[in-house]
Amino acid sequence: MQIFKKINNNVALARDAKGRELVVFGKGIGFPAMPYELTDLSAVQRTFYDVNEKYFALLRDIPGEVFLLADDIAADAQDELDCSLSPNLTYALADHLNFAIQRCRDGIALQTPLAYDIRHLYPQEYSLAKQALHQLRDTLHVELPDEEAVSIAMHFITAESEVGDMHSTILTAKVVSKISALVEKNLSVKLDKDSFSFSRFAMHLRYLVQRMMHGKPLSGDTGMDSMFRTVSREYPKIYACVQKINDFLTATYGWPCSKEEQLYLIMHIHRVCCERTEEE
Repeated sequence: MQIFKKINNNVALARDAKGRELVVFGKGIGFPAMPYELTDLSAVQRTFYDVNEKYFALLRDIPGEVFLLADDIAADAQDELDCSLSPNLTYALADHLNFAIQRCRDGIALQTPLAYDIRHLYPQEYSLAKQALHQLRDTLHVELPDEEAVSIAMHFITAESEVGDMHSTILTAKVVSKISALVEKNLSVKLDKDSFSFSRFAMHLRYLVQRMMHGKPLSGDTGMDSMFRTVSREYPKIYACVQKINDFLTATYGWPCSKEEQLYLIMHIHRVCCERTEEE
């Protein structure tokens, strides 16, 4: 393996036996004069192919142990989450963890927006983020506050193909939080956000918001009209609540709900409210 460009003392650009460029991690691997031939491949701790040049500065500035831990956390997330993750997750996590460690050492605490909603809307991502905090403590002996789990979870969420960017993640959480509040206000209920029934309801809302953001709302056939009329008459209070939700989405985001979207909302709200009553 030829090492041809130093990034820092422990990170360098290299070419493998097939001439492909890669980034290599290893203690002192960037220290010798460039270029040189690395014959002892056991010195290489980790390799990364197809690294965008824009991340070289990040690799230069972030301690190697933080970066490698971020890569381990990203690999665990890829194994646990049932979807594709952005290949940039390792770099985003490494940058965040390094900044969080610096803030912790400086005694600076930041409030995470929508922390409560993120914990309940994305329980699997939040659980993985809690594990990441334990890995950080066990590996680097750094104790970050529990609030950091929400920020780490948001990086997992934005790395998932269904969302794609932090703005969409925050918008989804805001909209779902507002819809939940409208249900509670208009139906005089208190939703148990730790329950399975609410998790199922929140999942439906997440997908509804994502469809709306991408301009792909459900639009059923004419057979839906009859069912919509029947369900609306059977659950008039929930139907009125759904109209409030539709008014909110239309006025705020320009997302009018089709009859099919409204039908599913009525059914999901009925289920979460009924199950809440049965559990009491």
